[in-house]
Amino acid sequence: MEPAREQIDAALKQASDELGLQEWYRDCVRPLLRTGREGYPRCCGGGCEPCNQLLCQVADRTLELLGREKL
Repeated sequence: MEPAREQIDAALKQASDELGLQEWYRDCVRPLLRTGREGYPRCCGGGCEPCNQLLCQVADRTLELLGREKL
């Protein structure tokens, strides 16, 4: 069973705060929670803000807090 929206939001907020991802980028992480690691994008080396690596780190930490591999 999928965690409640409130649980996901709280875990995403905590992970974002821990890793320094700004609040307005959190919606970029949500699709990654459903794809799992195999669907994560790679860093392109273009100096993007935020870097895909940070988005993936936040997704990993969010899933860790939820005790899941993906949603």
